[in-house]
Amino acid sequence: MSSASERRGGTAVGMINDYDGIEAAAVIYLRMWFDGPQERRNMHEDLHQSLGAAKAGKAFQALGDLFSLCATHGRRPLMRHSSTCKCVGADEACFARFICAAAEGEREDAMLIATLIVRPDVAPIITALATDFGLALKQMNLAALKVAMPQQYVPSTLH
Repeated sequence: MSSASERRGGTAVGMINDYDGIEAAAVIYLRMWFDGPQERRNMHEDLHQSLGAAKAGKAFQALGDLFSLCATHGRRPLMRHSSTCKCVGADEACFARFICAAAEGEREDAMLIATLIVRPDVAPIITALATDFGLALKQMNLAALKVAMPQQYVPSTLH
């Protein structure tokens, strides 16, 4: 059974179609990562098509390392909605804002958000990883990504 704080991390706070490119991609890739090896391969292919092999590999590794550190040093598990859900949960929104702040060079804000996710001594490490991943997302043509996404990721209606 999950604790009240874990459940609150899954509380819907928005809709995926209300998020901009980087934040929407961060939520979608968070979900894809945890949906298993096939979805990770799909994610890597998306990155590869948009960024080329070297940059895709670096972005994919950064995200993997980020999630590994979150799992090892996290304050609690990150809650997420299913891949087909049109809602965005509180933890997903926090993660998306974290990636976006890091990509936009808002280091202090990104560090502050990181301390909500992991222990303070790990925050600089995941912030650096979030910067690498966020900058990769920033370089991608996210409008094309949304068109190329499987229909299950493109919200069409509210609930």
